[in-house]
Amino acid sequence: MRASDTAYTALQEEILEGRLAPGTVLGEVEQSERLGVSRTPVREAFSRLIAAGLAIQQPGRGTVVSPISLEDVDRLFEVRIPLETQAAGLAAQRGAPEAFSALAQEFDDAQYAPVAENHYLLAARMDEAIAAALDNPYLSTMLGNLRVHLARVRRLAKDQPDRLAESAAEHRDICLSIASGDPEMAEAATALHLRRSLAYISEQRQAQPVPAT
Repeated sequence: MRASDTAYTALQEEILEGRLAPGTVLGEVEQSERLGVSRTPVREAFSRLIAAGLAIQQPGRGTVVSPISLEDVDRLFEVRIPLETQAAGLAAQRGAPEAFSALAQEFDDAQYAPVAENHYLLAARMDEAIAAALDNPYLSTMLGNLRVHLARVRRLAKDQPDRLAESAAEHRDICLSIASGDPEMAEAATALHLRRSLAYISEQRQAQPVPAT
């Protein structure tokens, strides 16, 4: 892996995990020393972060981790809802029913012992199964790029056990719908889950606003 790829991957992961919070200044010298690479690959990594929307340039501050707002959440879901509902419908037509039946059972079990990390890992496996079923690299790539930003959005809301349990049940219903081969049902189950997720994130964000950066 090239030094710029290494730097980009490391910085992207830290931003997505919240270790580099919105508003954090990314100094070339500091990051170069911390990551153990020269300043040139760090500059390249910064350019890629800006292109991906994970960082911005601010006058007098340089490269800064981009902020997240309710407006950003709304815009992401404007794109997410149509893309993911279409993906679920196509997966119902093209996917292997047994794969989604097995995932549905895992989600059914998960709702009785909700753990955030386990839930998101299982949801990622469902996303991978849908992407594999699509056989459409263009749609898969768009969804993959979108989910980079959605990983940050999740951190705007607390992972309450009740909501995790509800989400697990909603994911179960999506998987069951895909397994049944009914695209309209799969699209409806996906749309319902995403609208509930957006409402929950918005409620949590409004209840505990993050100071402006």
